[in-house]
Amino acid sequence: MLSTADYMAQPAVPSDQRVAYGPHADQFADLYLPPGGGPHPAIILIHGGCWQAQYGLAPLGPLCAALRETGIAVWSLEYRRLGGGGGWPTTFQDVAAGADALRGVAADHGLDLDRVIAAGHSAGGHLALWLAARQRLPEDSPLARPDPLPIAGVLALAGLVDLAEGAARGLCGGACLELVGGQGESLRARYAEASPAALHPLAVRQRHIVGAEDTIVPPDYLQACVGRAAATGDDVRLEVLPDAGHFELVTPDSHAWPHVRQAIVELLPIADSQYKRNP
Repeated sequence: MLSTADYMAQPAVPSDQRVAYGPHADQFADLYLPPGGGPHPAIILIHGGCWQAQYGLAPLGPLCAALRETGIAVWSLEYRRLGGGGGWPTTFQDVAAGADALRGVAADHGLDLDRVIAAGHSAGGHLALWLAARQRLPEDSPLARPDPLPIAGVLALAGLVDLAEGAARGLCGGACLELVGGQGESLRARYAEASPAALHPLAVRQRHIVGAEDTIVPPDYLQACVGRAAATGDDVRLEVLPDAGHFELVTPDSHAWPHVRQAIVELLPIADSQYKRNP
């Protein structure tokens, strides 16, 4: 199984453009553009790392490049994280603002805003699902923004779907608690607005992939989460990959990549001539 060190050692792949969506050093997105003038479908891609500041988006570079070769534009988001000004509400506010900022570059780069999905790994899977869920936020929520960018579907790779359950199980070493500021009756409303599991039905297609040997986000955790989501009427499916751990899912030369690619093709229909360029 690939380790955290293996993941962090993945080679850097420069983006085609870095775009700031706010004044903080961590408020930016890296844009990876396929060849041609478009219109290109797009993925808002969100990295994981238990929402911790020491883990950034750089190790997702090879995955971004593989997606670019598949004919998809990638908007890889950075955001404030725990230990670097993140947590409640700033992490969520950054991801929302960063996603909505895709509108500002779409015309110049031939992006098709009618074909946008969100995808994320681990803590990023939580945030990708939350992007689709934020349409259900109360208007007075500090996480709400007017006219959020529509998300056509979500791919969560070992995603932390349910913050309350994640906190109860100690996933990410207690970071589920830290993200919302703790636990207790006084913070119940935060969990209701921050956890995708509390915001179902999301009314978008959701695909989950997890490795059978994942010890960071265990398959049984996701099986329960997906079952509860399906019970609300959402179109949601889970695929458990044998002989895979946590990091194979975001490593494009691993045996998990064809499964990830197929899920993306299913969520975001693209021409056969496009995605067959990267078998």
